[in-house]
Amino acid sequence: MAVSSALCIFSLLALVQAQSESQQPKIQLRLAGDKRKHYEGRLEVSYNNEWGTICDDDFSIEAANVACKELGFLGAVAWSPSAKFGQGEGRIWLDNVHCTGREKSLAECPSNGFGVSDCRHSEDVGVICNQKRIPGHRFINTMNNNVETLEERVEEIRIRPISSHLKRIPVTEGYVEIKERGKWRQICDEDWTPLNNRVVCGMYGFPGDKNYNNKAYKSLSMRKKKNYWGFSVNCTGNEAHLSSCRLGKPLEPKRNGTCGRGLPVVVSCVPGRAFAPSSSTGFRKQPLVRLRGGSNIGEGRVEVLKNGVWGTVCDDNWNLRAATVVCRELGFGSAKEALTGAKLGQGMGPVHMNEVECSGFEKSLTDCYFNNDALGCSHEEDAAVRCNIPAMGFQKRIRLSGGRNPYEGRVEVLTEKNGSLVWGTVCSENWGIVEAMVVCRQLGLGFASHAFQETWYWAGDASADNVVMSGVRCSGTEMSLPQCLHHGKHISCPKGGGRFAAGVSCSDTAPDLVLNAQLVEQTTYLEDRPMYALQCALEENCLSSTAKKNDHSSYRRLLRFSSQIHNVGQSDFRPKLGYHAWTWHECHRHYHSIEVFTHYDLLSLNGTKVAEGHKASFCLEDTQCDEGIQKRYVCANFGEQGITVGCWDTYRHDIDCQWIDITDIKPGDYIFQVVINPYYDVAESDYTNNVMKCKCRYDGYRIWTYHCHTDIFDEIRELSDPV
Repeated sequence: MAVSSALCIFSLLALVQAQSESQQPKIQLRLAGDKRKHYEGRLEVSYNNEWGTICDDDFSIEAANVACKELGFLGAVAWSPSAKFGQGEGRIWLDNVHCTGREKSLAECPSNGFGVSDCRHSEDVGVICNQKRIPGHRFINTMNNNVETLEERVEEIRIRPISSHLKRIPVTEGYVEIKERGKWRQICDEDWTPLNNRVVCGMYGFPGDKNYNNKAYKSLSMRKKKNYWGFSVNCTGNEAHLSSCRLGKPLEPKRNGTCGRGLPVVVSCVPGRAFAPSSSTGFRKQPLVRLRGGSNIGEGRVEVLKNGVWGTVCDDNWNLRAATVVCRELGFGSAKEALTGAKLGQGMGPVHMNEVECSGFEKSLTDCYFNNDALGCSHEEDAAVRCNIPAMGFQKRIRLSGGRNPYEGRVEVLTEKNGSLVWGTVCSENWGIVEAMVVCRQLGLGFASHAFQETWYWAGDASADNVVMSGVRCSGTEMSLPQCLHHGKHISCPKGGGRFAAGVSCSDTAPDLVLNAQLVEQTTYLEDRPMYALQCALEENCLSSTAKKNDHSSYRRLLRFSSQIHNVGQSDFRPKLGYHAWTWHECHRHYHSIEVFTHYDLLSLNGTKVAEGHKASFCLEDTQCDEGIQKRYVCANFGEQGITVGCWDTYRHDIDCQWIDITDIKPGDYIFQVVINPYYDVAESDYTNNVMKCKCRYDGYRIWTYHCHTDIFDEIRELSDPV
């Protein structure tokens, strides 16, 4: 018995070790049941791809702490016995769980063993976690959100196009076929409904379906032998996948191989605007919803436009139906996942919607029932989605070569040359982080962490050294590199490929900087300051050019304000350059880790720049952090610089260069603009929230600043280009 126990403990330790390595996790936890908040619920565990519950016998706050930390929270507040969050279903996987609180996974805690229990579901344990999340915690979901599955095992489902549609990308129309026991079978159209079409199109990334030319398929089916699947399918229209639908009645094929009306099922789907073959097709409505912070197309934090201001959605009652409404509204298919607890980053500003309830058939999330009162909701409860998107084949036309791991390397693209497809490199001239972002997105590798203009240290494929793409300039929203502006067939690359080919490194996570617009509005004021007190600022180009002509007794009028820059991303914001490359400024006696960290501009109402300033990041540090998050970066004593996830760096109004020199400005109405990280020196998950704008009025003596907001601007890159 002792040997057997030792073997069990050894097996458990081996399991945990396997989890810490790059293998599929053997267990996964989730919070389920009758709950209002994302950080509470019945504790369920998935083992051997089957979800089950945990018995409350011998459960403790230490065990709850381990479970909550494994779920990405800072710890547990309490735990609840006797199925407080409702009774679960299926197996009771764990019983008599004993944890010390130091374990990294519930799988490490001694118990009776998986599946060994004498409990009932009336004893299902629940936990209430600390709503604060572990900074940088990576949420990995290896399970889907399906509740019902087909009783028959279905290996695969596809839309098979007819020969005239074979070259169309994406595949939007064809026969619906199911792979069963290694053979592809058609589905009889008896009892097939439009709701089934909706599910098939949704799982393939399309928001809707349409009618098709029935004559062509009828003629084709009469000439070919059919091999029908033996069941009908009964969908409600809200399923994320056909395998989530219920089985209908068994079908008996006729002697001639036909069934019912004698036709196999055909669907014709409507692609979203981003995936449509031309701009004349696809969904075109401008939505009131957007996704932010996702590493791939079709995923992100859900934000809603209300009264001209973007805000987030609280995750109370957030589910697949609501998530699917968002996905279809944005031109994607059904939702794969409805994410809670700000798993794709925290937003800023108001929380517009709470306790959203959708039927699944609404045209917009704003058509669903919701509670306007978001009292008790914080941005740690921001809802997010992952949507099904069409298979565009983008990943097959690009690769990274020569890197130490699959996430880095020289960029090589597949292009047509002299009638054949060849691999080649991309010219690195003007290659930057925005272009690298598009590459990582196209490959499905998340965000870009670095862009490289020299790749001699990566031994790529020698046969692909020739440059096949040059002049690449991306906006950052493209799904693939060929969608960016480039020279086309007329290659121009003075340095050539080889060692000067473009390269990237990708990452699952990225920082995201957002300026606190409200603080800017509250702290803006004017100061007249003598030139003799501005000599260091003059040396660092923080004054307008006319200041160089002034004598020491003259004054400059400065528009001063405080700025508070939050990192709401999923990884720390660090300077691009290390200590060795920082620039020493003798006058202010400090180092600059990023020479231009922010642009401060005053614009006319038509967008013309009339006054400007800039701020070098002489000190990137964690001024303050959210509760439960430790400061990591301090500037004192030449310390490490950066901004931790969940922290912010504050530049007070009373420090040098924290202003715009408006001495030469005439009274009138203007736009006050701040751009963070204007030259994209450091990778971020979202650059569209790096711009803050305010309206302001100057009467020659006083200034009023109002309606400050951080919003999406399509022309950020043009606004921030060097003048």
